[in-house]
Amino acid sequence: MDNLAHDLPPPYEVHQRDYHHILDHATDITSDGRIDLDIDNELGQRLSRYILTRNESYAGAPSRHRRTGNWNVRLNIVIQVVGSRGDVQPFIALANELQKHGHRVRLATHDLFAGLVTKSGIEFFAVGGDPAELMAYMVKNPGLLPQTETLRGGEIQRKRSMLAAMLRGFWRSCIEPAIDGTPFVADAIIANPPSFAHVHCAQALGVPLHLMFTMPWSTTKAFPHPLANISKAPTTSVGLANYVSYGIVEYLTWQGLGDLINTWRREMLDLEPVPPTEGPGLAETLQVPFTYCWSPALVPKPEDWGTHIDVCGFFFRDAPSYTPPPDLAAFLAAGPPPVYIGFGSIVVDDPDRLIGIILKAVQRSGVRAIVSRGWSNFGGDATDDVFFLGDCPHEWLFKQVAAVVHHGGAGTTACGLLNGKPTFIVPFFGDQPFWGKMVAAAGAGPRPIPHKNLNSANLTEGLLFCLTPDAASAAENISATMAKESGVKRAVNLFHANLPSEDFRCEILPDKPATWLIKRNKKTVRSSTMAVGTLLQAGTIDRSHIKLYRTNPVTIETRRWDPITAISSTSLATLTNMAASATGIPGTLLPDCSLNAQCSRPSPRLRQSASKILGNLFKGVLLDIPLAATEGMRAVPRLYGAEVVHQDAITDWKSGFAVASRAFRQGMYGAATDIFVETYRGKKEEGAVGVAKGLGKGVVSLAMKTGSAGLGLVAYPSTGVYRSVRARVKDGTRRRIEEMRLEEGRWLIEKKGLEEDVVEMFLSL
Repeated sequence: MDNLAHDLPPPYEVHQRDYHHILDHATDITSDGRIDLDIDNELGQRLSRYILTRNESYAGAPSRHRRTGNWNVRLNIVIQVVGSRGDVQPFIALANELQKHGHRVRLATHDLFAGLVTKSGIEFFAVGGDPAELMAYMVKNPGLLPQTETLRGGEIQRKRSMLAAMLRGFWRSCIEPAIDGTPFVADAIIANPPSFAHVHCAQALGVPLHLMFTMPWSTTKAFPHPLANISKAPTTSVGLANYVSYGIVEYLTWQGLGDLINTWRREMLDLEPVPPTEGPGLAETLQVPFTYCWSPALVPKPEDWGTHIDVCGFFFRDAPSYTPPPDLAAFLAAGPPPVYIGFGSIVVDDPDRLIGIILKAVQRSGVRAIVSRGWSNFGGDATDDVFFLGDCPHEWLFKQVAAVVHHGGAGTTACGLLNGKPTFIVPFFGDQPFWGKMVAAAGAGPRPIPHKNLNSANLTEGLLFCLTPDAASAAENISATMAKESGVKRAVNLFHANLPSEDFRCEILPDKPATWLIKRNKKTVRSSTMAVGTLLQAGTIDRSHIKLYRTNPVTIETRRWDPITAISSTSLATLTNMAASATGIPGTLLPDCSLNAQCSRPSPRLRQSASKILGNLFKGVLLDIPLAATEGMRAVPRLYGAEVVHQDAITDWKSGFAVASRAFRQGMYGAATDIFVETYRGKKEEGAVGVAKGLGKGVVSLAMKTGSAGLGLVAYPSTGVYRSVRARVKDGTRRRIEEMRLEEGRWLIEKKGLEEDVVEMFLSL
């Protein structure tokens, strides 16, 4: 795929000893920037225990109930995309299909694609970032970690600055007006994972999120992460190695971006930082709905993916009308169908070398060729057998050729296969090697050859393979299956199916989403932006009666396995936060002896640092460590296979007291009964040995559940009170969202007029 999924800096800080050990013993960086994972038997087992245990902690969360039937609530949807033109185009097709359902759709991506988006009739929002610059960077550094010369050149800091600016741009795309001043606040977010801001924006707004991608991003045993080169001992299963590769890549990704994201969360979203253990795989932890935009005929959905993950088919836009220029038409008519050779948005260091290889291979194989100039601006003298082409829609061009050679972008791969053309992929980075392997496995092309290994001999061999009857037959078979799919329509249906249930609707205007809660005269009503605007203007309610309604509230909690690691890691985090707060102290110890200052007066920065140190100390000792101990003890039964009841999220003081009460009742009941239940179960399953095991489990359960229940009476309410106070103090983002919602309501009334029956309908509820 033409994406920027891994434009990442190296790890800057290792937060955990285990993680450092894993990286030292399990990974190595190859010359092309990819990751070699050396998974021997012992380490493979260790990693599998760690990652499988991590995933089990949320595998038992309540399942999402999908909607069925038609969806008729009209939403404001923002689609957030990072990537090249090939990444943006599929989402244009998705946006057009969503518009057919009455949604207002905004596509937030790089400034360069403003014309491409707007001429398709879609609202555009610029988030910054230069895709051409990022593409050039990715060709030089095709894996997660950059090469040495890139580090020395200072390019990493420039990319980090660009990514930080894009994070800010993606948040603005959720709440800021359009270019023409039309107010906009997102009711739902669709994103490709490399945009990185998606889950955090959704948490700040409290709206549904749906991820869509053409690259494997969800943990599976079916195939490895596309950036991982796995070497393993014979005793380590392929499935285990594949599974572990996703966890390692997720941790490397978070090590590169975690500090940027957490700074942005604190400063712009008023959200607490994501714990280091929760950042990797956060979307999987939260079971965010995920739709993969490839054909199941080419890559079926793995059996170990959950019900919130789907494979829908490739996204295809409506083919644009195109009339070829006379010279292209003449070239096509002058001989047999040529092969297409092009690398789209890829920017290579030495285009002259690559074009030399291409021309020599074309001559050796005896074929005619159309060579796309692309972003590398390939050039040369046209001949009877070679035509250099500028911009041309693939939908039209691929119908005219015999085979296609390209970099393996998902969109280009899909277009070639849809037209039944054998495909030779020369990958540069990202998921391009993955698509090359999938095409080769289907018999529709030769094995992929990385661009650094490409020469005229193997390019000639690949061209000749594409012209064989077997390759043509395999490509035609895939084409016949893909022609029956409707990826875009199915993706829209899946998006609707994964939205919340009827609680999503306004109770006054059912075709609009609920964005406010109205509390008046002991009555609570879910209301839309339009309805609240009407009621406010009519004087039926005032601002004190309304508060924002979160259709999809998200709470990120630190998962625990046992009390020892919970307490130790939380204590370490507290000390780390205190140390971070103290970094400014040495420079502030010298008194300020300027002309207008008293030397004895302490520096304001010193007072600020000292207050932060004390704040982190009290928060750690009074809140974080007791909560970690409570949750650690509560999680212990999971270690011996028992089920741990899913806990409701604590968002305020009310939910804190409610969780404490419920956890105390459940904990004390379990502590009193488990010693009998586990002993009986053990006797039934293993006889006398089982009795001993069951008795041991019961004793452990008695200690852990009693301790968790008692300590939870303090820890849970304290956490709830803290979060209530924090929400009151850190309310800048909430107040801005409220103002944007109210402004949108005023604009809707001005544009569409008052809904005369809204007041009557509200009073009748």
